[in-house]
Amino acid sequence: MTTFIAIVLMFGVLISVHEWGHLVMAKRAGILCHEFAIGFGPKIVSFRKNETLYTIRLLPIGGYVKMAGEDFEPIEVRAGQHVGLRLTEQGTVDRVYFQPDTATDVQVVGTVDKFDATHELKVQLLIDEEVRVYSLERDTLLVDQGMEIQIAPYDRTFGAQSVWKRVLAIAAGPAMNFVLAFILLIIVGLVQGTPTNDGQIGTVQPDSAADEAGLMSGDEIVSIEGEPITDWLDLRTALADRADTPTDVTYVRDGEEATVTVTPQAVEQNGETVGILGVTNALERSPVKAVTTGAETTWTMSTLIFSAVGDLVTGQVGVDQLAGPVGIVRMTDEVAASGLIMLLNWTALLSVNLAIFNLLPLPALDGGRLIFLLFEAVRGRPIDPKKEGFVHFIGFALLMILMLIVTWNDIQSFFK
Repeated sequence: MTTFIAIVLMFGVLISVHEWGHLVMAKRAGILCHEFAIGFGPKIVSFRKNETLYTIRLLPIGGYVKMAGEDFEPIEVRAGQHVGLRLTEQGTVDRVYFQPDTATDVQVVGTVDKFDATHELKVQLLIDEEVRVYSLERDTLLVDQGMEIQIAPYDRTFGAQSVWKRVLAIAAGPAMNFVLAFILLIIVGLVQGTPTNDGQIGTVQPDSAADEAGLMSGDEIVSIEGEPITDWLDLRTALADRADTPTDVTYVRDGEEATVTVTPQAVEQNGETVGILGVTNALERSPVKAVTTGAETTWTMSTLIFSAVGDLVTGQVGVDQLAGPVGIVRMTDEVAASGLIMLLNWTALLSVNLAIFNLLPLPALDGGRLIFLLFEAVRGRPIDPKKEGFVHFIGFALLMILMLIVTWNDIQSFFK
């Protein structure tokens, strides 16, 4: 149950932060956002606030922000439909009901002759063979079987905004995932502490080479084989080629300097045999250090993931080595058992992963949409929405196929 809660909260936070970035920047650009959804499928919980319907849906495999003009409208008014209108004191329309007999505040009932909720904001009704024209409020709601959708005047649609505003609305999702990772890593630094950059030992692993030689937490290693140690990288570099080799290590304890002979243990790292003492560097709790380390770690995670994507594209890494939802859940289960700090680090890594994945220039992803906006900026006019929609559809289908392949690999790995 603890693992299940951890997984639900982790994915919920990752998706919510990503979509919240889209939502905030879209609203700042003046775009009407019909829905902010976490998950797909049937609604579990929903409420409306400030023009937007907020929903939590059954399948927690993603989320979306439905911006006006970006996708098809969920409710469409066509000529010949029988509707009811609710009027304001000024005689304008603020509600259009598709089942007028079930509404208690309908004042006008008729058949739609013409409906324009984008430019003219007017509705023409045929009532007793007479055509009557009513003006629509800019926030008129279309009500159909309990579903409420606000009309979107053209200036409130996605396509009516400048390219720059649309770029910000699309890029804000991945950007917020980078910000989330940064914040989580700052929290880790404040709670656990950040590694010092000198040679001071934080912990000594039991039965390690350092433990057998008598090294203790708090000792500061100042030289190895007579070579001075100024930071932790020097320490690792000096030990790398001394696996299973007796090595003189000079350290300071309680202000006194001493030297001990240690035989670094041989381990495999990145296909090479290196020597290690079995120690970690000391930690310090410093807000400034937590911020700088958080930024550095976020950058390091990003470069490593970009490198891995490059290896995948060039064929150095196969699709069989990718992990999908099943694999991520399995790894999250293992990480959650290691404690909150490990789970926060893991969530930060997944957040960076999600950001970079969405920035890939593939159709149906944020990166693909940004590519289309770049083309529009260069051409000076937008690409045909039908053609763009078709490309995104094909891209989405290919992503689903890739997801099935990766999930199958996860299942095979699980049983192995």
